[in-house]
Amino acid sequence: MRLSRIIRAKPHKEMNMHYKTLSRSVAPVILLAIGCSHILPATSSQRTFVSPPSAPTSSYTTDADFPGGNIIADCNEGDTIYLRPDQRDSSEWWFYWNFRVRGAAGRTLKFQFTGNDPIGTQGPAVSTDGGRTWSWLGPQAAQDSAFSYTFGRDSGEVQFCFSIPYLEANLQEFLGRYADSPHLAVRELCRTGKGRSVERIHAGRIDAEPNYRVLLTARHHACEMIASYSLEGLLEAVLADTDIGRWFQNNVEVLAVPFVDKDGVEDGDQGKSRRPHDHNRDYLGKSIYPSVEAVRQFVPRWSKGKLMVALDLHCPHIRGKYNEVIYIVGSPNQAAWQQQKEFAAILESVCKGSLPYRAESSLPFGTAWNTAANYGQYKSCSRWAEEQPGVRLATTIEIPYANVGAAVVTADNARAFGRDLAGALRNYLENSDK
Repeated sequence: MRLSRIIRAKPHKEMNMHYKTLSRSVAPVILLAIGCSHILPATSSQRTFVSPPSAPTSSYTTDADFPGGNIIADCNEGDTIYLRPDQRDSSEWWFYWNFRVRGAAGRTLKFQFTGNDPIGTQGPAVSTDGGRTWSWLGPQAAQDSAFSYTFGRDSGEVQFCFSIPYLEANLQEFLGRYADSPHLAVRELCRTGKGRSVERIHAGRIDAEPNYRVLLTARHHACEMIASYSLEGLLEAVLADTDIGRWFQNNVEVLAVPFVDKDGVEDGDQGKSRRPHDHNRDYLGKSIYPSVEAVRQFVPRWSKGKLMVALDLHCPHIRGKYNEVIYIVGSPNQAAWQQQKEFAAILESVCKGSLPYRAESSLPFGTAWNTAANYGQYKSCSRWAEEQPGVRLATTIEIPYANVGAAVVTADNARAFGRDLAGALRNYLENSDK
């Protein structure tokens, strides 16, 4: 596989900036294009592009017709394809995209995004094996909202994504490795609006009453995929035959909801700022999403006064200040903020071999986007969890999509950070007794 080598993309605005939603193509289409001014009517979400006479093949296809897929490919001019993220029902522009190209063996294509720049700090992630493994093209592979890629002579299908996807198939592969574990039970939390099953995973001390209970949630915003790898790593530590694993198995029942927005994850939605409000603004009044309503109903019954910690895992904005570090989101409640700072110090002390973490990166309430105005009339998961009886620590943790400082994010080191989270949780819970 040969990659084109171009200079780094120009910087993006910080995450607390808001953007106007791009116009989008409402109807799915097949696009037969000689140039952008010669677009024919459409009948499918797959786009077939006619190659110029000098091209090694007559046509190639670009599509998002697979789990997690998201793209609008408008047209092509020669070997340049013009495309943009599909915003669907998001009320503001967001940057998630995930598409594949087939039939382009032996050629070099340029993918030019229109509108705001949705390419992250490490360029696109690419997979040549159907999404099983991923690598970054690198920061040099993008310029002016575009990247180029040279397809090998034997390329059948190549997939490109804003970051490294994590879907239902990834979760099932992980759970399958522990199918015989006495310390794991997988149940159904609810069904989504589209009929998908939302998992609730119980791990650790599930055969008897535990000393503590811990709630873990992820994917309130469908596109925030790296958080899922850290959640998997945390669960891996809880289930392992290690000192930390055995401690959890003797003391803690962990409840994990890995896909709060299950439909959005599988459909390839942005999920952020979904109209009329997204899943992480659905914890006040009557919830409009079945999964959020189920969390609000099930957790108080399950906790029995032993819910000590609730962590909601997220990913931040695309690049810039606050978006290239791991950080805890500070609570306006001073007692809760004190517990968050204590946990941050413990987490820094145990993060030795994974992604770098500094307690000073925590985002106090009133800083940047973490303000009352940002939440408006709504309530987030971590704010709701903070109010549950017995809870000492409730917080959101933001884990970047592509880099943490100088460290490039991978599936492996995101999982390793999850294992460090498990170690920090053990220390925090043991200290709480003292």
